[in-house]
Amino acid sequence: MTAPTTKGSIRQRLLILLLVNAAVVGLLLYLVVQSVARQIAQESQDNILAASAISILDSARVTGGEISIDLPYSALSMLDSVTDERAFYAIRLNDEFLSGYENLPRPGDYVGGNTVFQSAAYLGEDVRIASTRRSFATDQGQAFLEISVAQTLTGMNRTLTRISSISFGVGIGFFVLSALMAMLIARSTTRPLHRLTASVSRRGPSDLSPVAAPVPSEMAPLVSSLNNFMSRLQLSLSRSEDFIAEAAHRVRTPLAIVRTQAEITLRRVEKPENRQAVREMIRAIDESSRTAGQLLDHAMVSFRTDHLSNETVNLDVLAQETVERLQPLSELREVEVKVVRLDPAAIRGDSILLQSALLNLLDNALKYSSRDSSVEVSVEKDDTEIRIEISDTGPGFPDLDSGQLLERFARGANAEGVVGSGLGLTIVDEVVRAHGGTLTLSNKTGGGACVVLSFPLG
Repeated sequence: MTAPTTKGSIRQRLLILLLVNAAVVGLLLYLVVQSVARQIAQESQDNILAASAISILDSARVTGGEISIDLPYSALSMLDSVTDERAFYAIRLNDEFLSGYENLPRPGDYVGGNTVFQSAAYLGEDVRIASTRRSFATDQGQAFLEISVAQTLTGMNRTLTRISSISFGVGIGFFVLSALMAMLIARSTTRPLHRLTASVSRRGPSDLSPVAAPVPSEMAPLVSSLNNFMSRLQLSLSRSEDFIAEAAHRVRTPLAIVRTQAEITLRRVEKPENRQAVREMIRAIDESSRTAGQLLDHAMVSFRTDHLSNETVNLDVLAQETVERLQPLSELREVEVKVVRLDPAAIRGDSILLQSALLNLLDNALKYSSRDSSVEVSVEKDDTEIRIEISDTGPGFPDLDSGQLLERFARGANAEGVVGSGLGLTIVDEVVRAHGGTLTLSNKTGGGACVVLSFPLG
């Protein structure tokens, strides 16, 4: 049987797609958690910085036309209470530095609101700065008081690193869980295909009934095509079987009629040379009839071995029936066919093929046996195998390799003058091998051929 050409695996392809999707989702989950955590942490810090700056700004008072600031302790202590970050501030009036850290970076334009946030580097550390301002009326006119409050980012970065580690672990866990689910999904998805494969594989060679197992809608076209193919195959096989049977009838019947007419003619012919010619014609008819019959038998055997039945065949009963069927022929040739042993023995197989094999062997034994001789048939069974043995007292097999005798149209050196086609042993060998058995050819010590058909038990 030719192995099918394969291209990839549906389960593997589905598994890879699911794993890639899981990896992408896991990565997105990690990035989203990172982004949200950073945004929340920054917004929280910005709110605290803005509250601190506004608290300082709210403490400013205009007294006697001048601005005075009573720096509240709580304004900077709220920064220290949240984390261990360092805090900085700067107070300016109309671009003039009043108090705090003079070099603390100032914001650009106050766009979109009175509080501006920025990230910068200060004293060798990354800081977050919130700046706000408010106008006051003084003796010199309108003045802008600007408050900047800054906090280092070391603590927040440590927190974000921890969150990053946790989110990475969550992403890995999500991927592992998704991988397990992907394997289950892939297995579950391909299970109907495996069930269909098993259902078809369990069938016998002759079972071409439609597949009735429920399948997913995606597999329905495949099952429908398979059922249509088996229906066409069943029709083709039925036609082939009918053709073989019809051909056998149409070939054998005219040859039998011609032979009968030739025998009648032989009785009426008186001249020796004419009688010899008729005898040769009868012999040619016999050869043609035998060859045509065995060719059709071989076609039938080839057909049935490809679609072997699986019925119980009692070999002891089959052997007895075959011997009785050939009783008229054995009496005509004055050869006794004796059943010397019949052990009850049964195998699973095709009774028609097995009987065809026995008929060919017994027919050969009768053809090569001399008058007043005997052919012995036995069926023996032991713990390991069943043996059907047929032996005669004829000339035996010639000095020829048994493998050559089993080839089609091969005949031994002692077959001259014996009607035959060289297909008998070929048919027997094919039948035996189809049933898992072996065919053994040998010569008896005292003369004669011995053929053994061995079938394993179980």
